[in-house]
Amino acid sequence: MGKKVTQAASNPYAFSDTNKRYYTYDYFLKNTFGGKVAKLPIDAGFTCPNIDGRCAHGGCIYCSDKGSGDFAPPPNVPILEQMERSHALISGKWKTDKVIPYFQAHTNTYAPLEILREKYEQALAYPGVVGLNIATRADCLPPDVVAYLAELASRTYLTVELGLQSSDDQTAALINRGHDYAAFVKGYLALRAASPDIHVCIHLILGLPGEDEQTMLQSVRDVATLHPDQVKLHLLHVIKDTVMADMYLAGEYEPMTQTAYTETVAKALTLLPPDTVIARLTGDGAPDALLAPDWSRRKTAVVNDVDKILYQNDLYQGKYYQSEVEHVSES
Repeated sequence: MGKKVTQAASNPYAFSDTNKRYYTYDYFLKNTFGGKVAKLPIDAGFTCPNIDGRCAHGGCIYCSDKGSGDFAPPPNVPILEQMERSHALISGKWKTDKVIPYFQAHTNTYAPLEILREKYEQALAYPGVVGLNIATRADCLPPDVVAYLAELASRTYLTVELGLQSSDDQTAALINRGHDYAAFVKGYLALRAASPDIHVCIHLILGLPGEDEQTMLQSVRDVATLHPDQVKLHLLHVIKDTVMADMYLAGEYEPMTQTAYTETVAKALTLLPPDTVIARLTGDGAPDALLAPDWSRRKTAVVNDVDKILYQNDLYQGKYYQSEVEHVSES
């Protein structure tokens, strides 16, 4: 009897040394930095233009008052101390001295350049820093900030994370995003033009109110044509004390089931460029703030389900990407 072929050995996907049929963040870290790297979340005390009234009030309907920085220390804690606290919390899980400061909460380019410079440079001074991640919005990238980001990219491995969530303008209005898809593309292209060393990660949320699978996958197709360096796929989870929470409690919103989510993620992966890093495959809220869906707490089970769907259906990241590109160029 011949030796059984493992899933890893029979994996048709190129950017993997395991059974994973997509470009995992672990694989990226190993091949870029030589191994594990600790991402240290930072809340630098910024706000957003759809909170302070520049383009809207109230923020995105799913965001808590921490602006997606639910796992970061409070903003009144100095940046280096925030990093020390976060590093200490994960030191038992990951034995690594390499770190990436992650400006995560709210919009982290929404301030005068001198303030941004002060905060970023503080974070870069932390021991063992090998890169810098900055989460922001594509409509908050003025020319002076973009020029500074290009300069930063010449000194460290810079990743600018752009929240898109959906390319559908009707959805963007419903979630109070405060900009349309055209504005997103303008900001994305400004980063691309500024420096080839600026790595761009695009965030998408699956399960937004009013969206069916076709609408979600259209956002994936639109992102695929931009060919970003990384993509984060998030599940829309309902957090207490948000507009989404009010909608959910009133019976006006029903979260995706685990089956629907994992099947949509698997389809999304086949549409994305094969060399785009999948920096996140799902997401959850802080345990004490999460209302729904409860299954989102079991992230390992969600990821395992995606792996099974890909394997059982002979799917992998980028399988249909080229045919999609050819279809767009012909139409």
